[in-house]
Amino acid sequence: MGINKNILSTSKKQDSVDELLIILPELPLTLRYYDDFNDQIRSINDFSEVRILELHITGGKHNVNFDYYDDGIDVVAKHLLLYLITENLSASTAYHRLNALYAVRRETLVSILETKPLNFIKLWTNLLSDNVSAYLFTIKLILYFLAKCNLSGWSPSYYNFISSLPTPFQDQFASVRRGDVFLDMREEAKVVEYLDNAALYLKNKINSYDLNSCINAGIVLCSYQFGMRPVQIALLSMSDIRVWNDSIEAGANVHLSFKTVKQRTKTSSRFLLRKVKKEWSPIFIELHKKNLEAGMASKDKFFRVSSAQKLSSILSKCLRNLLDRNVTATDLRHTGAQRMVDGGASQEELAEFMGHTSITTGLVYFQTSANQAERVNQALGISPIYQQVIKIAHDKFISMEELAELKGAQQIAAVPHGIPIAGIGACKSGQPACPFNPVTSCYGCRKFMPLQDVAIHQQVLKDMREVVGFFITEAKGDPISPTYLQLQNTIYGIKQIIAEIEGGNRA
Repeated sequence: MGINKNILSTSKKQDSVDELLIILPELPLTLRYYDDFNDQIRSINDFSEVRILELHITGGKHNVNFDYYDDGIDVVAKHLLLYLITENLSASTAYHRLNALYAVRRETLVSILETKPLNFIKLWTNLLSDNVSAYLFTIKLILYFLAKCNLSGWSPSYYNFISSLPTPFQDQFASVRRGDVFLDMREEAKVVEYLDNAALYLKNKINSYDLNSCINAGIVLCSYQFGMRPVQIALLSMSDIRVWNDSIEAGANVHLSFKTVKQRTKTSSRFLLRKVKKEWSPIFIELHKKNLEAGMASKDKFFRVSSAQKLSSILSKCLRNLLDRNVTATDLRHTGAQRMVDGGASQEELAEFMGHTSITTGLVYFQTSANQAERVNQALGISPIYQQVIKIAHDKFISMEELAELKGAQQIAAVPHGIPIAGIGACKSGQPACPFNPVTSCYGCRKFMPLQDVAIHQQVLKDMREVVGFFITEAKGDPISPTYLQLQNTIYGIKQIIAEIEGGNRA
């Protein structure tokens, strides 16, 4: 149903907006759009008459209230929504563009309609003074719409001109350049330890992980290892998970297919294929098994979430409990990209990891990357950036005499990476009862009782640095490798023990 031309006010002089409303084509009775999260076509009935329109976006419901627009712009807003949908842009993009349109006043639209393309630069310069990018992008959208419909002197031949109109510079990667969004080595080690523990418990059946614990660990894994956005993780369905061997004890190859999102250019739908690290595959094997037992179908969401917002909330809560500060999926995504570049990835490899269609999008990570010498110093715990070591947990210091009086099961001894180490302290619960690797997992454990002898720990620090050096020399220093990060974490733990002994330890 189109605009009833007779209802336009005759008591006032018609302006260019009124004239535009008269010549606009009729709006369809029903607007259909694709809900990619629920994989279905949605219909908006009585589209030309509806005043509050509901859009389904990433599992949530978002309203567009046309009563909030200036007189006449509400009709233009509906035409813009129709234009965006027919251009195959997402409902999310349409929603954000329509929200920005709230700021466009009727007098601004009048100026746009009355200014011919050849004289438009002067008007655009005035609009630039508002310095609001979202507002200007929406005005550009209006121009594209006018050009497509050959209205107000605009035509498709002006597409390049519209595209070239300048907008205020915004450094989208300012936080990356400052380093605010990156997890430090210590925090990365905590995330890896969390995933290691989850996989180990499941593999050895030491502790039964409930459904929510499996879901939480799987979500953290997808965000940390693959740098996926919450919507990509939430979109994972049962059919996107391929388990090649469902035996947790034997290990398995688990492959995931993520959908691409937020593409700058139109591309056919493609998937990002990823392989879960074998050490962490028990997390997915167990959750896949629980989902099958629950009778879930191939199209059902693997992580059982109703929206991307819900999944984002789960992830944020897990990371806050784990790292004692607010960390988002975006932080893990940036950290993963920087980790790849620091590890020597090419532009093409980074673009594939991030799901970018252009290899130039990730150049900022190469500009902020540490050089090889700095990476080695970080791994060895001697970089100036990491000189201030975070205080770690342990039970209490003990003397050599106290250590000698303890049972043999409580005394810690092992041969990590071929280096015999003993006499560093004791375990409160006993080494045989611990499922983790002795020595390398002791530093930072609350049950660890370190020996009050700085020379012992200095020797262990020297030995561990030699192991890290071997990894680097042999090109085995994969920055996401659980073993590699555990060695770095151990080095930080040893340095803290030494610092406590030298500076006056706690009881």
